[in-house]
Amino acid sequence: MSSESLNLFSFRGRIKILHLTWVAFFITFFAWFNHAPLLMAISKSLSLTSDQVKTLLILNVALTIPARIVIGMLTDKYGPRLTYSLLLAIGSIPCFIFALADNFMQAAVGRFLLGFIGAGFVVGIRMVSEWFPARQLGTAEGIYGGWGNFGSAAAAMSLPTIALFFGGDDGWRYAIGITGVIALVYSVIYYLSVTDTPKGSTYFKPKKIGAMEVTSTGDFILLLIMKVPMYAALALLTWKLSSGVAMISSLSATLIYCGLGLLYLLDARKTYSINRDIFSNPPAPVHRYKFKQVAVLNLLYFATFGSELAVVSMLPLFFSETFTLDPVKAGLLASAYAFMNLMSRPAGGLISDRWGRKPTLLVLTAGLALGYFTMSLIDAEWPLYLAVAAAMACSFFVQAGEGAVFAVVPLIKRRLTGQIAGMTGAYGNVGAVFYLTILSLVSYQIFFLVICVTALLGFGALLLLEEPEGQMAEVHPDGSVSMIDVA
Repeated sequence: MSSESLNLFSFRGRIKILHLTWVAFFITFFAWFNHAPLLMAISKSLSLTSDQVKTLLILNVALTIPARIVIGMLTDKYGPRLTYSLLLAIGSIPCFIFALADNFMQAAVGRFLLGFIGAGFVVGIRMVSEWFPARQLGTAEGIYGGWGNFGSAAAAMSLPTIALFFGGDDGWRYAIGITGVIALVYSVIYYLSVTDTPKGSTYFKPKKIGAMEVTSTGDFILLLIMKVPMYAALALLTWKLSSGVAMISSLSATLIYCGLGLLYLLDARKTYSINRDIFSNPPAPVHRYKFKQVAVLNLLYFATFGSELAVVSMLPLFFSETFTLDPVKAGLLASAYAFMNLMSRPAGGLISDRWGRKPTLLVLTAGLALGYFTMSLIDAEWPLYLAVAAAMACSFFVQAGEGAVFAVVPLIKRRLTGQIAGMTGAYGNVGAVFYLTILSLVSYQIFFLVICVTALLGFGALLLLEEPEGQMAEVHPDGSVSMIDVA
């Protein structure tokens, strides 16, 4: 790895693309989590109950589950430049809807739709993989993910102050509206500033679009199994909305359950249609990949990013209630958890590049389990500085684990990178829906313990992961084959 290729102060070539793309991701997270540090002001302004506030937290991550799958497919098909630009522009609209909300229902619609912008992460994974070689990919993806993820911390640190600047009960509306304006403006800047690949490189596209391609019968069955939790998470959300805040009636909930079941069957049928050839004419070994690699990464991202989404959403409230802090101070202290993204996620990618993908993930997954166990012990008797330190230490393992996961994703099958990133990213949101639903039912301490247990389950699944090595084959439009290094 040459020092020139990693000169992050440069704004040329691949480094320019990396900077422009992590900023796009930063803005998506800045907008996506614009509510978290303002929850107390929003709750007071709209006269929300505690259950309604927790419902908004769940709604915020719900749509991102199917959105990341769809955006992953669109990225592979149409390229990250166009996909990211449109996502930012369209994602600004729910910001304005939420900022103008006058009641819980309007706020809920805005929050639900805003989950769409959370799909932006998977677009950049494909963009970065096109511009960086395998030996640098973990570090580059880690910088992209870590610095972009910092958008949630930036929201926690800046938006309460912006709201105070505008003053009054409507200060939060201006703060959230500003995030929409930023997303809209940057959508134009990004489109005019990047290309999908370096000059002269081929952008490999999937043969078919509509479902992920697999290369064996066993992988086809595993793919169908791995789709189930994504539909189950949406069913869980439906249950919460019908039984908790009674946002939808029991009849509507039943219809949604039936609709989700039907959608799964249609999804399975489409998946079979895309992959039917593998049953009669399996691909040559050089063109195969192991879907179990994707399945393991899905489970790890469930525990890592899923827990981060949930914790970022609730941590300001946790600090405020546990230590009796005002919203601004609680938001600033809670931002320390997400602040670690600046170092942690790039570190996970860098360590993965240097020491190997699987060993890095084993250490980091064990560390995040221990970190959440420690957080489960925090109560009002703890010194505040120690509680913040525990949150920061835990977040290092969480976010470094995310970086290590996405150091592997682009090394599985290049032309499917968007779809693989989409499915793995969607599992992060499945985890968030699961954890936030748990939070609405139990104490903060039990909530952290549940995350700890799921991390240990992910550690067990990780033993099945195979270290990427050798090369992957990709077919050019003219039928010729390129071999791409994965080590």
